[in-house]
Amino acid sequence: MDADALSRLLARCALRDQRAFGELYRLTAPKLFAVALRITRRKAWAEEILQESFVNIWHHAQGYDAAKSAPMTWMTAVVRNRALDWLRRPRESELGEVHEDFLNSVADETPGPDELLRQSADAARLADCMRQLSEEQQRTITLAFYYGLSHGELARKLERPLGTVKTWIRRGLERLRGCLDNTG
Repeated sequence: MDADALSRLLARCALRDQRAFGELYRLTAPKLFAVALRITRRKAWAEEILQESFVNIWHHAQGYDAAKSAPMTWMTAVVRNRALDWLRRPRESELGEVHEDFLNSVADETPGPDELLRQSADAARLADCMRQLSEEQQRTITLAFYYGLSHGELARKLERPLGTVKTWIRRGLERLRGCLDNTG
């Protein structure tokens, strides 16, 4: 994806150009959906998050500053933040305002205490294994999986050859897999 083209589309969205917004959606939605899905691990939630994120992008396109970040980085941050907010919602609703009958009528998709404990232990193991990677491997894997950057975008952002970036990710993932296999 060409960053300049995305910047121009965002600028047109700031002027309420719906055609530009449609084109921006067509070009970026699959990648942004993958970011939301990676964070939430639920397709229905990722779809909702993507929709809310694009509404947010439409309303705040005038606030995008190309000097501060690449357009895809900015939009990925919008999706990531929306996804993290989404994950916090069930806990907020448990505090009281949602009617208990309604809650009982809806299938609970939130993880139970055992699942949360397992996820927490998995996250701790992953964090320990990430710390064993080189700085370049940590940075590239984090940017690729949490921010959704492609190999090409990583190469441009880090000003490194594409092959080097691919090698860092491949070797980093191999080391992570080995580490997780040994600790699991």
